[in-house]
Amino acid sequence: MSSILTNNSAMVALQTLKSINMDLGKVQSEISTGKTVESAKDNAAVWAISKVMSSDVEGFKAISDSLSLGQATVGVALDASESVTDLLTEIKGKIVNSQEENVDRAKIQTDIKALSDQISSIVGAAQFNGLNLLNDSGITLEEQNANILSSLDRAGDGTVSASEISVSRTDLGTSKAQLSATVAVAGGAEGGTAVAAGTTLNDTGATLAIVAAGDNVATEGGTAFSLRLTGASADGVFTPADFTTGTATLASDIVYVAKEGDTARDIGEGLKAAFDVWRLENNVTTDQIDLQVTDTGLTATSDMTDANDTIALGIDTVAAATGQTNKGAGALAALGAIDVSTDEGANLALEAIEGLIQTSIDTAADLGSSGRRIETQADFVGKLTDNLTSGIGALVDADMEAASAKLQALQTQQQLGVQALSIANQAPQTILSLFR
Repeated sequence: MSSILTNNSAMVALQTLKSINMDLGKVQSEISTGKTVESAKDNAAVWAISKVMSSDVEGFKAISDSLSLGQATVGVALDASESVTDLLTEIKGKIVNSQEENVDRAKIQTDIKALSDQISSIVGAAQFNGLNLLNDSGITLEEQNANILSSLDRAGDGTVSASEISVSRTDLGTSKAQLSATVAVAGGAEGGTAVAAGTTLNDTGATLAIVAAGDNVATEGGTAFSLRLTGASADGVFTPADFTTGTATLASDIVYVAKEGDTARDIGEGLKAAFDVWRLENNVTTDQIDLQVTDTGLTATSDMTDANDTIALGIDTVAAATGQTNKGAGALAALGAIDVSTDEGANLALEAIEGLIQTSIDTAADLGSSGRRIETQADFVGKLTDNLTSGIGALVDADMEAASAKLQALQTQQQLGVQALSIANQAPQTILSLFR
């Protein structure tokens, strides 16, 4: 049935042309933007996924910058620690030379002092962007480690957590522990159980237990632990007679400034290091008195005491003065106590330098491991960023070859649609011939 009021053919042709024009507009948009999913209305699920992944890519780009900064910081510290090791090795050579009797030990000591000053200079300058991994008092947990942002970890439920690479900081300085104020020792053993006065130390040793915060587990950072050492030699078996360290003020004691979370062993190791410095300064040999670290504190021994000789030890604690902090000793503090001008000093120096070299080697090795880990992570983050970018492209990027072919087809369909609509619009005119 033909009608001059309703032209079904024209309506079908018009709807077809509208559909073709819509598809043509979408293809032209894909070609102009390069994306098949430009907004949420194109494909809400894919658009949402791509936006989350895009935010991760931006995050990993920032992480890459953080890792680059970390690499540079660790690299500076590593170079410095290796230089310190070389200088300590050179100092060892000087100390070995001082063992001879027909050498000018005063000049050798001058050389050692100059090399020691150079070590202090290197450690002080080994910073990058204000962060020095080799010059840290390490009083709090925050100061003990430098945390470098290394990754963003997204869980299955969408939550994101940051991962960090923790680089241990150390203090390769040569300074001794410093207290914020001179504090008199009132006696007693607040920080540990003292070896009673009159105790004769021998090969079996006497244990000195360290109480850390009351439970031998951890202590508050910044608390100074001071070792008191007194003795009496009735027959002159050991020298110097009557050890008197720690009987006056803590400022001149064998002191270790605790870090946050230190165990009794940590405190013992710190006191042992300070004790070794004191031995060098006072020409005291390990035969006269020696300390060994245990899980609960220290064990003191002597190979030169008998029933006529007594040595007593004790530990006092003192918190920092109000508004101030106690500063821990540098790991190379014993370097400042080396003095090869005497036979005894030269012998003690040779014993001490080995430990200092090992300390710097351990520091360099730790930094090398951390540097390698940061380098590996930086390489991984770069590859991960590339893969995420490729994944986003696979989701939203347009296939330009397909879009080009589709554009040609739709343009042809558009022309046919226009022609079909034109024919359909002319159909009512044929009805006029019936009335002629």
